[in-house]
Amino acid sequence: MPQPLDALLARLRSVANPRNVAGMARFGIVGEGRLGISMPALRTIARETGKNHRLALQLWHTHIPEAMIVASMVAEPEKMTAQQAEQWVTTFNSWDVCDQTCLNLFVKSPLAWTLVKRWARRDEEFVKRAAFSLIACLAVHDRDADDKKFIGALKLTQKASTDERNFVKKAVNWALRGIGKRNRVLHAAALDTARKIQTSASRSARWIATDAIRELENPNPPRSLHSS
Repeated sequence: MPQPLDALLARLRSVANPRNVAGMARFGIVGEGRLGISMPALRTIARETGKNHRLALQLWHTHIPEAMIVASMVAEPEKMTAQQAEQWVTTFNSWDVCDQTCLNLFVKSPLAWTLVKRWARRDEEFVKRAAFSLIACLAVHDRDADDKKFIGALKLTQKASTDERNFVKKAVNWALRGIGKRNRVLHAAALDTARKIQTSASRSARWIATDAIRELENPNPPRSLHSS
């Protein structure tokens, strides 16, 4: 009888679509060993597999991007240690693996805000992206966090806004917009931060700010904007 890891890898390979790999690469979705599997298919596989932290760790160490994404879905957030989170963040090899791990796992961990503060100070491209992707996820999913935490996160976005690397600046922009959609207090604070960022000489900062202002000043804001 095959072991759980072998069985799951066999299932992933059975739905692989190599023709998708080239198309995904055009959107920066890369990584050695990529199988070309759609997100809906990965979610179905993860749901049918169920939570299994040991299996998640094994999947992650295959370094197959789709297996890593499934790992983020079947991992148990309360069992994710700081050491494991560090091991995972330093092996991100594509923005989709980074963002899916933040969305599926890190945002649900009691360590989430600690990880944000730690990773926002780092220079590695995907580690820094993870900090701001995680902020964006927390803005939507952490209903217990008070506004002070997000005001602090806005300071981090301002500091990181001059980073010209594409994967970092897009995550900073996502975080800024996400905070601004959380409630009316943070909407005003995010717009104020964006206007400060917009005065920077950095092209990256100006892009981040202009894009965020355009969305946050929309007279028909997204439904996620609600009163605090």
